[in-house]
Amino acid sequence: MSSSKNTAATNNNLVPIVIIAGLFFIFGFVTWINGALIPFMKTINELTDAQSYLVASASYISFVVMALPASFILNKIGYRKGMSLGLIIMAIGALIFIPAAEARTYWVFLTGIFIQGIGMTLLQTAANPYITILGPIESGAKRIAIMGIANKVAGALGSLIFGALLLSGIDKVKEQLNTASVDEKGVLLDTMADSVFMPYLVMAMVLTVLGVLIRKAPLPHVEATDNENETNDFTTKTSIFQFPHLWLGVLTLFVYVGAEVIAGDTIIAYGISLGFPATEAKFFTTLTLLAMVFTYAIGVALIPKYLKQGTALKISAVLGIVFSVCILLTNGFTSVLFVAALGISNALVWPAVWPLTLEGLGKFTKTGSALLIMAISGGAIIPPLYGRMVDANKHELVTSGINEVNALATASTNSYWILIPCYIIILFFAVWGHKYKSWSKSK
Repeated sequence: MSSSKNTAATNNNLVPIVIIAGLFFIFGFVTWINGALIPFMKTINELTDAQSYLVASASYISFVVMALPASFILNKIGYRKGMSLGLIIMAIGALIFIPAAEARTYWVFLTGIFIQGIGMTLLQTAANPYITILGPIESGAKRIAIMGIANKVAGALGSLIFGALLLSGIDKVKEQLNTASVDEKGVLLDTMADSVFMPYLVMAMVLTVLGVLIRKAPLPHVEATDNENETNDFTTKTSIFQFPHLWLGVLTLFVYVGAEVIAGDTIIAYGISLGFPATEAKFFTTLTLLAMVFTYAIGVALIPKYLKQGTALKISAVLGIVFSVCILLTNGFTSVLFVAALGISNALVWPAVWPLTLEGLGKFTKTGSALLIMAISGGAIIPPLYGRMVDANKHELVTSGINEVNALATASTNSYWILIPCYIIILFFAVWGHKYKSWSKSK
């Protein structure tokens, strides 16, 4: 009897799972084109490394600004209308790229990215808790891993497509800029900036159409329920501040997103700093994403039958530390491959942290979900720190007599040490942190 019930539940959930997977596809496509945007923006706006990584900041800081308001909006208008609104807002952000390209003004580009981030916040605030509680909590990581496959396949496609559209000919342009006059330089950069016009116009049109269609999507209403196997002591609690594992989960997700963004968004610029032409380096983000897709597939196959969510998180954290050390100890394409290998260590962190953090929150699940969405802001803070470290280390090396090209390569490699404390925090949550359901005891 229970087997037939489970089969029926799976069939009933199939359509909403496919719809949410489609939304995760959109998240991935829009988010992971940042890897191509960073060197593109650095060139057309003549930026430092630290300034160029504000592309990631503009996108991810919106999650801090909008997560709690998004939770309020979704409570008022529901999932379907909220997702529709999020897609329309993302379309508006894409349209802003057109006047930004005309003016070649960096803050206008950042405004467009920020507005797209607001739309994604609405979508993420709805989609992540929805897919987590759509079935048993112990298989939450499996469902989110399926979402991750959709997300990262889209990210790989987005990185390839926008890498080809935005970075085509960038090496030649850089060479011409070295000898061009002020007027010639302006013409070159304006022509390069115009290449964003058609891609972002098409993106805006697609997002608008999807925003209209999602309003008719068959998404059933779901709520977090009490787990009969738990002690349910959350019923006696009156505040989210009484759940230490929630706050440790938020910290873990904060550092994880920062580490994931560094792995995906810096790898193209890193390859270029090592001397690889942009025509080759534009494929590097795809290596990271393919590594994540491969690991997601393993998670779908093994969780929860053969591999517990907590164990998957422990393995991921240890691999993250190992790969980070390997980046520091190697050079050239080998070092690039270890940056890409971070995709393996990152893939199952998000799927595991969500259910481990939301478990036992009961009526506080929606607020906890909003806080986890706010933790995505780690992608706004940690990558620019990496950029600042690159700039500072490069300046120090140049001052000591090393030529600028070698200084940039060395500084870019050495600055990846920032990843190690991130993975140590993830490891702490995997081993101990998720067990602290109360300040007075752990389970």
